[in-house]
Amino acid sequence: MPAPENFGVEMVGVPEGAAIELDLRLEAVLEGVLVTGTATVPLKGECARCLDPIASTFEADFQELFVYDDTRSGGNADDDELRLEGDLIDLEPVLRDAVVLALPLSPLCRDDCPGLCPECGARLADAGPGHRHDVADPRWAALQDLAGDMAPASPDRGDGSNGSRASFDRRERKQEG
Repeated sequence: MPAPENFGVEMVGVPEGAAIELDLRLEAVLEGVLVTGTATVPLKGECARCLDPIASTFEADFQELFVYDDTRSGGNADDDELRLEGDLIDLEPVLRDAVVLALPLSPLCRDDCPGLCPECGARLADAGPGHRHDVADPRWAALQDLAGDMAPASPDRGDGSNGSRASFDRRERKQEG
């Protein structure tokens, strides 16, 4: 059975005209025909994180009752029930529901796909773990210029302080004595 058009979601779907493999079991029941089966379809799309192409196969199980026009509850079939059209069964709505509703809305090329760099758009899988951008917030740009202009208030004592502890110690000794 060839796939109809628009048989998928935005990021992934079954290519139009692609072969859909069906494994069906048809059972005659009192109300109509019970169709149970599995559809195997080829998928094509793109990864939601890195936009690489994806190609795979997908299986969807389904079961649906197609009723005779005049059997349900002793009267005509309800509007929401699928009906037999003479001796024919239209499987397209059943397949569309089974396949399209089971497709991921955000398909991934692999579960741990790192995606794209938000700064430069490079694929993070190719860029490596050290890929980064040192972009300063533009609101702080003026302060970065000031940081280079500032000199320490007093000479460095070599212990990481600027001498302010020594003057505090002298004041403390004066108060004690």
